[in-house]
Amino acid sequence: MTEPDVASSDARNIRTSITTEGDDFVINGTKWWTTGAMDERCQILIVMGKTNPDADDHQQQSMVLVPINTPGVKVERNLTVFGYVDQHGHAQVSFANVRVPISNLLGAQGEGFALAQARLGPGRIHHCMRAIGMAERALSLMIKRTIGRETFGKELVQQGVIQEWIAQARIDIEQARLLVLKAAWMIDNVGAKGARKEIAAIKVAVPQMTERIIDHAIQSYGGAGVSQDTPLAGLYAGIRTLRIVDGPDEVHIRDIARLEIKPYLS
Repeated sequence: MTEPDVASSDARNIRTSITTEGDDFVINGTKWWTTGAMDERCQILIVMGKTNPDADDHQQQSMVLVPINTPGVKVERNLTVFGYVDQHGHAQVSFANVRVPISNLLGAQGEGFALAQARLGPGRIHHCMRAIGMAERALSLMIKRTIGRETFGKELVQQGVIQEWIAQARIDIEQARLLVLKAAWMIDNVGAKGARKEIAAIKVAVPQMTERIIDHAIQSYGGAGVSQDTPLAGLYAGIRTLRIVDGPDEVHIRDIARLEIKPYLS
């Protein structure tokens, strides 16, 4: 979905064109942050583009299956995340007059936006589940680091500021865990659309919480915390990126506010 030349937090901005010529779609555009495209096992891409620019805003886009070896598909480069190669990398991919059969359409024309939203809701909760695990790991590393290391005559773990970080981390993790469990319960019982507010809430709250705990863990390690000798720098890069992935914080905050206000306007 994501493109370098538009604000991709609004999927309606997508510029990649998917036109029809005979029995084929012809695709032109550039995507980036294409997770998995750098993996040698990747054989097929799901490309979202505009099949009908004149339709309603949410019915202009469609999703099409494109084999990665199709003429005109070019993996341009690997994008790093704060200098790290994340997973197998995230590719920038260009499409120049790429032709695929119309039968490669996913669903129906104009359903691309709906298909994307159906995936993003549950996908966001998976991100938050992993983020809680990251917070737990950072907290454990912080406690282990501060036991046995002395500053100004006593162990770091006995310093009031460190104890406050540890206690607040436990409180924040448990609050976040319960919020994620509620969102999961809502998805199971009313579907992702019905759980929209809860999903947006965890997507804001959990990465921010985890980022704060990782930051404190880095601080407790000093220079080691930003080096390759601990996993903390990598965790920090990942969690900071998660505040952009699958919708930036600001978009989710706007949605939560609108959903809270809506009953008062009806």
